[in-house]
Amino acid sequence: MANIKSQIKRIKTNEKARLRNKSVSSSIKTAVRKFRDAVSAGDAAVISAELRTASQALDVAVQKGVLHRNSAANKKSSMAKAASKASAR
Repeated sequence: MANIKSQIKRIKTNEKARLRNKSVSSSIKTAVRKFRDAVSAGDAAVISAELRTASQALDVAVQKGVLHRNSAANKKSSMAKAASKASAR
């Protein structure tokens, strides 16, 4: 454990940020997993709803600084591509 007062405070704030980041990234993973399940099921209405939900989760992660904006854009792009491919079947 640190002896310096400012370092003790940094440890506490880092732990809070770590837990917040973990929660947001977990919600992203859940949303993307639900989207992939919808794509494998093949229902177009569910796919579009899950795509919207996952995109919103990615946008929230970018706003909170958990995910880089280009990383989120790449994920959203690949999901949109998969959704259009699944709806074309």
